[in-house]
Amino acid sequence: MSCEVSINIVMLLKINAIRVYILGAINDRGGNQEEERMLKSILLAGVCMAGLSISINFANAETIRIAEHRQARIDALKTVVPDIEKKYGVTIEVVEYPAPEKDYLSKLLTELRAGNAPDLFTAPAGQDVADMVAAGYLEPITKEFKAWDGYGQSFDVSKKLVTRADGEVYVLPAMLKVQQLYYRRDVLEKAGISTDQPKTWEDLIDRAKEIKAKTGAYGLLFPMGLSWGGGAFGEGFQYLMVGTSTPQIANEDETLNLKSEGVKEAFGFYKDLIDNDLMPIQPLLGPEPWVTPKYQMFPEGKLVATTCGSWCYIYDWGPESKNPIPNVEKAVGTWTMPGKDGGEHVMTDIESGWGVNAAGSDPEMAKKVLLELGSVKADVAYAARVGNIPGRKDATNDAEFQKLTALVPVLSAVENGAFLTSAPGFSAVSEGVARATEALLRKETDAAGAQKILVDYVSETLGEDMVK
Repeated sequence: MSCEVSINIVMLLKINAIRVYILGAINDRGGNQEEERMLKSILLAGVCMAGLSISINFANAETIRIAEHRQARIDALKTVVPDIEKKYGVTIEVVEYPAPEKDYLSKLLTELRAGNAPDLFTAPAGQDVADMVAAGYLEPITKEFKAWDGYGQSFDVSKKLVTRADGEVYVLPAMLKVQQLYYRRDVLEKAGISTDQPKTWEDLIDRAKEIKAKTGAYGLLFPMGLSWGGGAFGEGFQYLMVGTSTPQIANEDETLNLKSEGVKEAFGFYKDLIDNDLMPIQPLLGPEPWVTPKYQMFPEGKLVATTCGSWCYIYDWGPESKNPIPNVEKAVGTWTMPGKDGGEHVMTDIESGWGVNAAGSDPEMAKKVLLELGSVKADVAYAARVGNIPGRKDATNDAEFQKLTALVPVLSAVENGAFLTSAPGFSAVSEGVARATEALLRKETDAAGAQKILVDYVSETLGEDMVK
């Protein structure tokens, strides 16, 4: 009897073993030839039907592809993959993307435009989401998000960050960036320099000058320039912008307020840092500009303060990092970002909000998987390996999260976080800031000139009517 069915090779071997067993049993029991022929036919037909059933099940097993980058993030994702596969009967394929955020985003946008991107992916930062929505790449998840059992546990600021002006939600706020100024407490104390919270920009600059004078080390780093990509905006410019005289960029009509005094004030702060030689310049003009200052100079005490986020305690300088700082939780302290003339700001943003590919193979199944990526288990796995802050309040009760002693106090600061309201075109603003700060680094312009570079770039990219 023939059994021509396409099946998984492992199952084929198992079925063949059963077939051999059945034939052997028939031969052992004896009987006339006609009886044996009929019995073999019936039993082997049953085996073939079983194989067919297995084949159909394998053919119907759906695959959901998830894009992820950096090994620590991939390892975190894989901790929850088996649970998701079991719950929904799907196969999860983790697609590894390039590690640097700029390269990750470039590849992702290329594949989204081509229509072959994975079913689930992350928008690296809040400023990327609005543009992905405008391009039609993200499937709305508003209904599913509000019906989700984790919705009530989500921080209010998390909900605000992902809810657009029209009330729609496109990404899940599973992971948050909580960013402050990080400084070497041990270095300052040894040099007799105050570790008190700076009250204004002037206080912060004066502290950086004192550090340079007493230790010879650079006093403060803000990411700048083209090589740093989106970090020039997300890990630098927005810190300053919320503390200016005009603390928002997006207008109610979704035009961009880039000609404001606040933008000029922010670029003026950068110029003060550069003119007073308070930050390392050359590393920021080369490739991977974060490597030398953050992973070498800061651990060595040659850079004493820098912008950073909760992940720095784990990913950048923790025990498992490439250049760990001994006793990092005591050696490194944090300041909130002071405003120009006062006030304090803890910067909060979406860290890699999970979204569903609108052109994916099965957006409805992808949405179910998406919500699992916002579970406490998934949030804590990412927190432990990467250092991001969970987007939900009940994570603080998780025993595994409580072990992350550097992150526990940060979680309590989330609700007081400040952020820039995003709008379509923010990716152009991010690129414009990188270009403007590049010119400042090279000492080719002043604050007013940097603002003009930003305004001209965004006007050319989006149209003059988008810039106010």
